[in-house]
Amino acid sequence: VQLAPGARARTPYGRNLMLSYLELDEGSVIPTHAHPHEQAGMLLEGVLDLTIDAETRRCQPGDLFLIPGGTPHSARPVGGRAVVLDVFSPVREDYAALFNTYIPPVD
Repeated sequence: VQLAPGARARTPYGRNLMLSYLELDEGSVIPTHAHPHEQAGMLLEGVLDLTIDAETRRCQPGDLFLIPGGTPHSARPVGGRAVVLDVFSPVREDYAALFNTYIPPVD
């Protein structure tokens, strides 16, 4: 599912928890937004400038972050593509409503 230009996510979820495997192309931006869900994540690949409540940090692979519900935040990859694994609780219904194929069917 494309969340923004150059930003694609796959989002498996259960009753109380949602994962989001987010791929960000170079030049893409996740604009400033907020949601009531708690969000935790780990940068898996690349370099990412992550702004949480007006404070920007440069994340390297393996860095972890936590965003309290209702807190404005944004992200952009630096110098190439980035891959982030996010966890949301509770489930983001807006993401759950999107078509998500996180394990492709066998033909």
